[in-house]
Amino acid sequence: MSSYEIDIGINQEDREEIAQGLKKLLADSYTLYLQTHNFHWNVTGPQFRELHLMFEEHYTELAVAVDDIAERVRTLGVAAPGTYRAFADLSTIEEVEGVPSATDMVKYLVHGHENVIKTAREVLAKAQAANDESSASLVSDRMRIHEKTAWMLRATLA
Repeated sequence: MSSYEIDIGINQEDREEIAQGLKKLLADSYTLYLQTHNFHWNVTGPQFRELHLMFEEHYTELAVAVDDIAERVRTLGVAAPGTYRAFADLSTIEEVEGVPSATDMVKYLVHGHENVIKTAREVLAKAQAANDESSASLVSDRMRIHEKTAWMLRATLA
């Protein structure tokens, strides 16, 4: 056995399938990061300070998350995507043209976090089926964070 072969108890086919799901999660997370950062820069209105600070918290957390997800893809022996084109091809999050109102920004972000959650659920099932506890744990943690963030954003709309 070469020292470069991966022997972590998950066969190559399962590693590749999980990595493909993680690549979609990475693309969704990175696209949501960009959208959140854009909204942080451009939000206006009566809730400016509250939303400006909240969006900063969210994109800062997402910046760490994309690195964790990309590193897990690499751990499974697959190249991580890293271009806008690759992310656009893989992501379920739609780009937003122009500068929406603060309320619409929040609605877009709720939808984005919910999309990430759905992508994470798909990956979680694959990781669990392959006994990939490391990927399952990472994805489960991401789901919990996105569910809480979506709830917090929805609460600002009440």
